[in-house]
Amino acid sequence: MSGSEIQPPGGTPDSQGAPDGQGAPGSKEAKETAAAPAATDTKSPPEKPAKEGNGSQLMREIVSGNAMISVLAVVVALVIGGILIAFTDPRVTTALGYFFGDPSATFQAIWASISEAYGALWRGATYDPGSRTWQGRLGIFETLTFATPLILSGLAVTLAFRVGLFNIGAQGQIILGATFAGVVGFMIELPPGIHLLAVILAGAIGGALWGGIAGFLKARTGAHEVIVTIMLNYIAVSLVLYLLKNQLRDPSSSNPISPRMHESAMFPLLLGPNYRVHAGLILAVLAVIVVSWLLNRSTLGFEYRAIGANPRAARTAGMLVSRGYITVMLISGGLAGLAGVTQLAGTEKILDSDIAGSIGFDAITVALLGRSKPWGTFFAAILFGAFKAGGTSMAINADVSIDIVAVVQSLIVLFIAAPPLVRSMFRIKAVSREGVTA
Repeated sequence: MSGSEIQPPGGTPDSQGAPDGQGAPGSKEAKETAAAPAATDTKSPPEKPAKEGNGSQLMREIVSGNAMISVLAVVVALVIGGILIAFTDPRVTTALGYFFGDPSATFQAIWASISEAYGALWRGATYDPGSRTWQGRLGIFETLTFATPLILSGLAVTLAFRVGLFNIGAQGQIILGATFAGVVGFMIELPPGIHLLAVILAGAIGGALWGGIAGFLKARTGAHEVIVTIMLNYIAVSLVLYLLKNQLRDPSSSNPISPRMHESAMFPLLLGPNYRVHAGLILAVLAVIVVSWLLNRSTLGFEYRAIGANPRAARTAGMLVSRGYITVMLISGGLAGLAGVTQLAGTEKILDSDIAGSIGFDAITVALLGRSKPWGTFFAAILFGAFKAGGTSMAINADVSIDIVAVVQSLIVLFIAAPPLVRSMFRIKAVSREGVTA
């Protein structure tokens, strides 16, 4: 290869086609060219947009983020619920017959119907100055009582969500946790303090074993956790009913119920006998703190989040995905079992086949509304506790069917499950960052 064919890095073949001696390295023309300043491009590069300040960026993320979508989903559900309340009210139906004659009367009837219903809901869930008793006046404590098992069972579903598992079995895990806790609570006598700790431990073990079955089958056989947990729910209901008719039945009752828990096995009341709120609420708050630390601060939580994001990548990185499935379902079941403990040892005191109510299924909604985050789940559980506490007040004081509350909860699930629908309704754009669109 000749020397004239070698180009310097980044150079251009200017010497091709030039007269002999011109443009060659070391020539006068080359030195003058090297000494001359480089020609500037007349076309200026496009200006970058001004960088958004931290404050405005934070505000934009709050307005268009997941938390705002959850809030707007609740608002839309309440609006649609208000429409249903209005058009099922006989006063509104009567006023609609005279709409063209007196439109203002129709709108007044609609407003009165909605405001009375939601006013009664709010007072029943927080504070009702018109109540004659302090128990009825301070409904906030009834809200916290309803929210306590929802917090724990919501955390159970949330934790499974973060690993990519859909735990539909919180209902059965609550039942098994309550059953194990009941056996220790009314069949064994222990000193105060120790007895309650034994009940809590037994409930957690019962729920963990029931959740661990689904985790083991998922890890070892690939069985879908949704199908397995749903079937385990049916088995749990049938199992506890069988036990209540035989080994755990109260001999003094003709109904399939257990004996009453010993006083030493119950959660102490926080505000005396006039309110049902109990120390299980403290246990629920501690569980939120522990799960938040587990997911965000611990090595195990990092593995859970990695498995939930991409199981194949986590397996390639050396993480034991099967072990993660088993351990997370054990912990998830244990949390649901604790929800059963608070329901039995804190509220009901007696085990029956309906000890879980609809808590296990409401927990799915709570976890969705909380966006699978521990503290989000906590506040979502408080909201649903308010719906339960205020729904009774709304039905009694405003003559509104309590099923409206169930409709509102279902609508919340609908809008939470479809964030693009909420964003399109309010014309909200997804948060975009450098190269990433949320």
